[in-house]
Amino acid sequence: MDYEPVPGPSRPRSRMRGAPRDRVRRSRAGRATASTTRGSREQEGGGRVRGQRRVRGQARTRGDLLADLTRDDLERVQQLRQQLVAVEEARINRLTLEECQQLLQRCLTREPSLIFDLMSLTPDHPQPGPCPPQSPSWCVCLQCRNMATLLEQKCCQQQPQNCTSLLPHMDLYILNEGALRLARRIWNDLRAEVDIHDPGESHRQFRYAAYRNFIVWQYGLLGTGVRIVIPSCCVWKIRDRFPDPNGQY
Repeated sequence: MDYEPVPGPSRPRSRMRGAPRDRVRRSRAGRATASTTRGSREQEGGGRVRGQRRVRGQARTRGDLLADLTRDDLERVQQLRQQLVAVEEARINRLTLEECQQLLQRCLTREPSLIFDLMSLTPDHPQPGPCPPQSPSWCVCLQCRNMATLLEQKCCQQQPQNCTSLLPHMDLYILNEGALRLARRIWNDLRAEVDIHDPGESHRQFRYAAYRNFIVWQYGLLGTGVRIVIPSCCVWKIRDRFPDPNGQY
């Protein structure tokens, strides 16, 4: 037989068990007063205000570190550098001629741009000859051509046999289609661009990738907004490898 239970007698609820109502009010007022006093004391004493995070550590700049060094410390660092250079120079002087040549070849392999330092130390003085018909008067390497603007009339300033456009590094680093294709993919991924399959667009992207590789090879990363004029001989070497079907550059 279904039935409903009879509820028992209800008891009045109290705010705190065993605590009178006036004590509850006094405790709340005491907490509010203590909180206000603590906040004012922290503000007056320069303490940390609630809601602000305390900075545990801050990175020190190079200027701060140098400011902590005394004159004796700086002189000691300079002496250590000079001693290190002297040790390296003594080690180089102990190398034989064959070891020096092997080391130089290894350095050129690791850093191809050192070839220009080598050419400056071993200058050639060929007999001056007549300039080719396509070579302008401002050209030294005899590989430049006329450019559209005066700003672009720049030569590599090398002797004809050492022209930058004739170096094997151009074919290896600047004109290699595999390296340029990889550079294009990285560039498009960074800029969120896609390849355009219009006629002549592939060669145009190859040219721009070659220009960027040349800048990095010769000058390193320039940064945003910095522009460098590429020598005319190298520009036309790239254009001849990846020509525009309409001759528009």
